[in-house]
Amino acid sequence: MNKEQVKAERKTLILSLLAGLCGNATLAVFTSSAVAFSVFPVIAFALAVYCLYQEYLTKPMSEGTPAIAFACFLVGAFGYSSFLRAQMPEMGSNFLPLMISLGLLFWVAVKLGVMGKKDEAAA
Repeated sequence: MNKEQVKAERKTLILSLLAGLCGNATLAVFTSSAVAFSVFPVIAFALAVYCLYQEYLTKPMSEGTPAIAFACFLVGAFGYSSFLRAQMPEMGSNFLPLMISLGLLFWVAVKLGVMGKKDEAAA
């Protein structure tokens, strides 16, 4: 992806990250007794998915965006899982979700060109 495509798809990627984060929070609210019940993750998840769907309907996605958006969704989900396990160690280790989210984040950064080679003409 080039710089123009990244700027155009930024909203989609942020919404997919937010949807993954809120989706895992909603799942934790309903299934984990260690997390207090709150309706806000459910509302935030519904709104993020709705906005992501509206973005999908209004703008066509460029090539490679669905895979990067799914990776951002997984980064949000695994990131919240590792954060929750860091707060409550009795839920288990946060090593695997943290390594998965960091690996996916590295892959997204490479695909977006953040960690690519610099242009010699710009230097």
